[in-house]
Amino acid sequence: MEIYLIRHTTPLIAKGLIYGRMDVPLANSFTEEKDSILKQIPNELDAVYSSPSFRCKVLAAEISPAYQQNKALHELNFGDWEGDTWDKVDRDECEIWMNDFVNQAPPNGETMLEMQQRVMSFLDEILAQSYQNAAIITHGGVIRIILAHYRGIALKDSFMLKIEMGEVFKLSIP
Repeated sequence: MEIYLIRHTTPLIAKGLIYGRMDVPLANSFTEEKDSILKQIPNELDAVYSSPSFRCKVLAAEISPAYQQNKALHELNFGDWEGDTWDKVDRDECEIWMNDFVNQAPPNGETMLEMQQRVMSFLDEILAQSYQNAAIITHGGVIRIILAHYRGIALKDSFMLKIEMGEVFKLSIP
């Protein structure tokens, strides 16, 4: 099976905004980024899945009007930090999280381990299907978790993977 992991296009946000689960508008570059993405994926896909976030659904609808939303594809839940900017987050809380984001959650948020469990459970469901190919429109964190798994990178080291806005990764899984 070939799975195309697609990060949403560039959002229009203030610098430093924490927007894991927040719906944010898209930048004016959407059409250009979308056109670039469409050139990198097959015209016919057996399935298209999307995070419920606006920034993913808009792109998914352009790829296939029959796309399916799945909550497992949401970005990390930053809890009480959502909507703030990094410079406003309590330094001590932030340091605790940054030192062990795999097992520590932002206040009322989720850990990377919890996120990994929901993402990989979703991926197992997709792999159980008889698809030849599928596209997943989601967030940098979700893609990072999947790529780290298949590249043998520990979750704590997964931020070494750079995932650009609108980037497409083709994953071939036997």
